[in-house]
Amino acid sequence: MEYTMSSGNVFADFAISNPEEAKAKADLAMQITAIIKDRKLTQQQAADLIGIDQPKISKIIRGLLAEFTIERLMRFVLHLGFDIELKLRRHNAKTLPAIHVAMENKLQQRPRAS
Repeated sequence: MEYTMSSGNVFADFAISNPEEAKAKADLAMQITAIIKDRKLTQQQAADLIGIDQPKISKIIRGLLAEFTIERLMRFVLHLGFDIELKLRRHNAKTLPAIHVAMENKLQQRPRAS
């Protein structure tokens, strides 16, 4: 049986253009979806919190991310009450440079200041 080892980025494995950006967007969308589910928000409630319309929330949840930039998705995370921390580290020459999106421990809801 033949197989090919993954690069760790499915978008790169399938030769998608800008695979690191595509993976970061997908990871952000998964975190946004997890926050929405954890807070038991409807798509409309999430849209109201973020300041977009409900069909855009549906697109994020379904992974249809072409119209969203990384920056815009990050703003959505902020609107949902989460901080974003960017951490730079020297690249290991054995792999391709990468963007990693990770949620701190389990989702921790923080009340939003009014």
